[in-house]
Amino acid sequence: MSAAAVPALRAWRPLLPLLLLWLALGGAVPPLRAQAIVIHDDRGSEFRFERPPQRIVTMLPSLTETAWVLGVGPRLVGVDRYSNWPPEVAALPHLGGLEDAQIEAIAALAPDLVLASISSRAMDRLQALGLRVARFRSESHADVRHTVERVARLLGREAESVRVLARIERELDAAAARVPAALRGARVYFEIGGGPYAAGASSFIGQTLTRLALVNVVPAELGPFPKLNPEFVVRARPELIIGVQRELASIAQRPGWASIPAVRQGRLCGFETTTYDLLVRPGPRMGEAAGLLVDCMLRVQGEQKAAPR
Repeated sequence: MSAAAVPALRAWRPLLPLLLLWLALGGAVPPLRAQAIVIHDDRGSEFRFERPPQRIVTMLPSLTETAWVLGVGPRLVGVDRYSNWPPEVAALPHLGGLEDAQIEAIAALAPDLVLASISSRAMDRLQALGLRVARFRSESHADVRHTVERVARLLGREAESVRVLARIERELDAAAARVPAALRGARVYFEIGGGPYAAGASSFIGQTLTRLALVNVVPAELGPFPKLNPEFVVRARPELIIGVQRELASIAQRPGWASIPAVRQGRLCGFETTTYDLLVRPGPRMGEAAGLLVDCMLRVQGEQKAAPR
């Protein structure tokens, strides 16, 4: 050993016990502290968690479905009254709706996160009790994507959100490819419930219709879900009408509606309540909803071809 190396060895000698201990432990580097989870909801409120929430209440069906497809179903401890998919949520406490949420029952569940609509005023009472309520807007396709991404971030499921959003896009593209040529460019009216509200062009439903090469008779400037005068629809003369089956069954009896091309030609896509619920939920099943719309369009087209001339 050279004379120059001796001072260096002496300098390291006090550290040898620590070095030997580190080697005995496998040379492991102490783990870094997990990064905090931080998001902002659509009211601008910041939510910060040191680890993903484990007790979750969802107060909107689309948020229930979002949490489920992200793989955190076992963490759900309660849902709103209208959540009915997947069937497993039937076993959970159902806790009211947007304006009549069961505040005491929700608080008793001691959730560490409540997911809700931005339009629910009842959630203010939960926040006053100290519960953390993240609220999201669900009017457009962009809203849905943004909500899925942020909910996934909150729940520690970011990788799964990428797969969910990619699946929705694939399903929308597949549905668009099946639209019958005769109905591409058709003017469509999508009725919300039994009216007088409709899905406007700027809504997530309207944007799905656009993806399906249809023309919404309710323009974007009227808002996502405007209340319409029935005369507006008569004047708009849609060539395809979509709505709840029980309402469309008697649609020709509405004043002036028998003259609408869609009614006169039988181009009506009516859906039973459970299926219709899927169509009007801005969540992870939007692609499936688009497929159901095209299924109905193909059925209508087939019936017209089969009708005697």
